[in-house]
Amino acid sequence: MDMKRHIIFIFLVSITTGAWSQSALDSLQQLDEVILKTDMGLNRFSQTQKTEQLSDTILTRSAASLTDVLNYNSLIYFKENGLGMVSSASFRGTTAQQTAVVWNGININSQFNGQTDFNTINIRNFDNITVRSGGGSVLYGSGAIGGTIHLNNQLRFNQGFKNSLFLRYGSFNTWDGSFKSGMSSDKFAVNFEMSRTNSENDYDFVDSEKQNTNGNYYNQSISANVAYKINAKNTLKLYSYLYDGERHFSQIFASETPTKYQDYNTRNLMEWVGLYNQFTSRLKLAYITEDYNYFANINKENSTGAEAKTIILKHDLAFKVHKNLLLNSVIDVTQTTAEGASIENESRTITSLNLLLKHNITSRLLYEVSFRKELTENYKTPFLFHVGVNYTPFEFYTMTLNGSRNFRMPTFNDLYWEGSGNTELNPEDSYQVEMGHAFQYKGISLSVTGYYNDIQDMIRWVPTASSWKPINTDHVKTYGLETKLAIKQQFQNHHFLIEATYGYTISENQQTKKQLIYVPNHKAAGYFNYTFKRVSTYYQLLYVGDVFTLSDNNPKYTLDAYTVSNIGAEYALGATKQYRFGIQLKNLFNENYQSVANRYMPGINYNFYFNLNF
Repeated sequence: MDMKRHIIFIFLVSITTGAWSQSALDSLQQLDEVILKTDMGLNRFSQTQKTEQLSDTILTRSAASLTDVLNYNSLIYFKENGLGMVSSASFRGTTAQQTAVVWNGININSQFNGQTDFNTINIRNFDNITVRSGGGSVLYGSGAIGGTIHLNNQLRFNQGFKNSLFLRYGSFNTWDGSFKSGMSSDKFAVNFEMSRTNSENDYDFVDSEKQNTNGNYYNQSISANVAYKINAKNTLKLYSYLYDGERHFSQIFASETPTKYQDYNTRNLMEWVGLYNQFTSRLKLAYITEDYNYFANINKENSTGAEAKTIILKHDLAFKVHKNLLLNSVIDVTQTTAEGASIENESRTITSLNLLLKHNITSRLLYEVSFRKELTENYKTPFLFHVGVNYTPFEFYTMTLNGSRNFRMPTFNDLYWEGSGNTELNPEDSYQVEMGHAFQYKGISLSVTGYYNDIQDMIRWVPTASSWKPINTDHVKTYGLETKLAIKQQFQNHHFLIEATYGYTISENQQTKKQLIYVPNHKAAGYFNYTFKRVSTYYQLLYVGDVFTLSDNNPKYTLDAYTVSNIGAEYALGATKQYRFGIQLKNLFNENYQSVANRYMPGINYNFYFNLNF
């Protein structure tokens, strides 16, 4: 079945369903104030998994990159080739390609290498960021094995006119600025966000006379989002995002030829939401482009690059069987074309069929069951599932248990790289189970989560007689324990917040019985905030244990553990504390550390910022 037939099929199903629902269920549903969320998988079908939304305060105080905010506020480990350079994630001991980044419900991992560079994501362009731990392939497709990161924009009706301006300046001549504006009435909502970050990035190495050279970068992004309520039952939404960035890659040796890399990405999503009593219909059409150019010598105009274009058509139909039972079906068609350096004009079409169910048996017990099957001619696809339970036997204690099958499909580089691609590859296949315990009492919360993940057919590029070639070879088991303690207390005008997280991770190649490279056994983070009236002070702590850099775990080439501390202070002005001025000292104790071999991070540095809401 070609792309046109797929699209016609979904449109016919969607229109027929919508027409039947509207005629059969004709009572009006009034919505005085609606938060229009587009990532319904996160909102409806994630109650049996560990999820955490980062607070607005955390986002404001963090640097602009997604790497920075998640490094200090999650248990994800980041391999960063120097400040602002290429940054990839290891979530629960998995590889960079096994963590999915989701923009307003759409998986945006690269079509070429299957991962996201977290330093190309500017957090100022999103209204909320959520970390969802564990498998998510049933909802979000390829790569959602270790977990998913959700970048969402919110549209609200009846909010009036609101604006926000943020400016930051810091060491290494680093600038970070953003402006947000939103306006809405009872039928119309629009918000606009623009941001820019640039830096000379010429920091000195700790305990060395060397300096970070050829490390300057900039990126700028714009997002515009619109919602129009056609009537009480139908709403039309549009999300649009553009990113443009350039980085000069830091040199290890002064004799190296300076290089640079350019990214230009666009994302567009149109959604029609229909509310018909028990039925909720969501029809989505997305168009995503990914374009990069690599310059092997910044003094020459010659470059190599590639471009991918993706069209997604998706219909999500939720049926509330009764107040405690929700049934959801999703039909999704994705077509991607790619061409460029070492890849001829290639394309693939994937159709996915999903069925999801959530049942609240009582106010304290619910379960979720979901299935997914993908259809494509490019590779064999597994039958995916997720089963989970959420049980609250006491008001202070909640237990969750879930199991799932997840996968990662071969990328365009894996399949079609000229002279090396392997079209016989199978998807990486994962079975996992997770159990969580959460306790909460009078401002004190404690969570403990254990997980086990068995991953087979991992794709690795291995040397052959004439080149490198991807094959399904590795069998990896990852398992571990995650804990978080949070204490929030108030005594008159004194407000205290203490958060501490710790993760223990084993990620073992079953053939060699060795830990995967760049996966620390230990990671911990801490946060303390004290607020008195208009003044806030805070302290951040990051600890990362030893990391192996070679697959034989040779201790000679191990990166040492490191501890990084940041402190900051903030003062609020205005009648409603709408103006905030802050200052930070980062790497307070001038720790000499690196998360990738020979890619040193900066020592002590400062920044100050101003946030104005009006």
